[in-house]
Amino acid sequence: MTTHVEPVSGDSPVGREFPEGLPIGDNWVAAPAAEDVRFPYDGTLVARAPVGDTGLARRAVDEAVAVRERVGRLPSHTRRAALLATHEAIASRRADFERLLVLETGKPLVDCRVEVERTLLTLLTAAEEVARLHGETVPLDLLPSGEGLFGFWTRRPIGVVVGIAGFNYPLLLAAHKIAPSLAAGCPVIAKPAPQTPLATLWLVHLLREALRAVGAPVAAVQLVTGGPEVGAALTTDRRIGAVSFTGSAAVGHQIARDAAPTKVLLELGSNAALVVAADADLDAAADAVVRGGYYASGQACISVQRVIVVDAVRKEFVARLTERVAQVVVGDPRDPATRVSALIDERSTKRVCAWLEEAVEAGASLAAGGRVTDGVIEPAVLVDVDRPLAVWDEEVFGPVVAVRSVPDLRTAFDVVNDSRYGLHASVYTSALDTAFAALDRLEVGGVVINEVPGFRSDVMPYGGVKDSGAGREGPRFAIEELTVTRMAVIRPTTTKP
Repeated sequence: MTTHVEPVSGDSPVGREFPEGLPIGDNWVAAPAAEDVRFPYDGTLVARAPVGDTGLARRAVDEAVAVRERVGRLPSHTRRAALLATHEAIASRRADFERLLVLETGKPLVDCRVEVERTLLTLLTAAEEVARLHGETVPLDLLPSGEGLFGFWTRRPIGVVVGIAGFNYPLLLAAHKIAPSLAAGCPVIAKPAPQTPLATLWLVHLLREALRAVGAPVAAVQLVTGGPEVGAALTTDRRIGAVSFTGSAAVGHQIARDAAPTKVLLELGSNAALVVAADADLDAAADAVVRGGYYASGQACISVQRVIVVDAVRKEFVARLTERVAQVVVGDPRDPATRVSALIDERSTKRVCAWLEEAVEAGASLAAGGRVTDGVIEPAVLVDVDRPLAVWDEEVFGPVVAVRSVPDLRTAFDVVNDSRYGLHASVYTSALDTAFAALDRLEVGGVVINEVPGFRSDVMPYGGVKDSGAGREGPRFAIEELTVTRMAVIRPTTTKP
């Protein structure tokens, strides 16, 4: 039997080739329940997806622990070959993955195409990083007591990894958990968001087939679906070596508390800021706010949310911004021209609308958008937004940009930093000294000059500070997080000639 993905309004069925059930141990195991996955745009049924429970979660941990030593000893060429084969398998099914992502996430097709492309890069880069897992020698004789000793360190797998991903980029986020884990020699158990399990299930199936083909244990990569109780069963098991979580700050902090002392890597929320200096290219800055504020319908942790404009250019900038927002295509995410579509569910739509209403009641002006048409929030621009307001202080995760003006750049940087979040921020300026001042002063994990804060190359270190998380992703840096150094100290035996 195969999981059946229904055609939605004329779309071809996709994802038929992965088996039914959940990939646990060496086989696909029947799940105790199933839930509908529906197309967020119109509610049409996409598939019936398996739902796991705590019993299956514990079983997956048992299976991962059982193969931990074997996976840790897999030759480099075997791990590399499995990742490269998975890259090729997804590349050959690129269009089907893109369509499946549109159906289960409701994201515009253009964003799903980017997601698949970035997933391929992540798999390829992780495969390349297998060749760079090495240590170095240490000069132990810097102390007299170290004379005659030979020292070096190597990197060893941290153990079983639990990777929990959010709903907004299910394929890419899962790849950032799974690929570095396997590259590092760690068995990994993936848990996708309940709303979006299908693309991750397909990814895991293809990777397990690649593992089987190279003679590696398929239990090196498993997947369990389900709600918070399944996540808790996975993350609180003392046999786990590390937990890698992408999602909200509240959930991430709870996982860190409950999982202690297990190592926890957190990629959490943000309210990314974009600063417009008086010397900025205003057309480029306005384009960036539109491009960076509404991609994925605003459901990205580093999408533009707070726009901080120096007073001298405030009026002109807002005029250019609202003109461009009016041109954003809203509607069916399957249309290649669409840039904003429905959010993941009705609850999210109601929350974003409530935050917009709260801001207007507090004195902000709605300069563009904000209406709901056929279940889709039109891209909104709020101006003269001040604290405390949820649209400024918290993560909107919807197509909303809030604009505030300040007298100078020093104040602008202070406003950026006056947040519990710190993932990415960007500054539009033509002055090199302003760029370096931003790099020096902004309290974020990444500073981007003259580009959207949402820019992320999957090979760079990615992560935040403060409530935006701990640890870094990107295959090279994730592999470092998922390995531990093992120091070797050797005193050679002396023999008589």
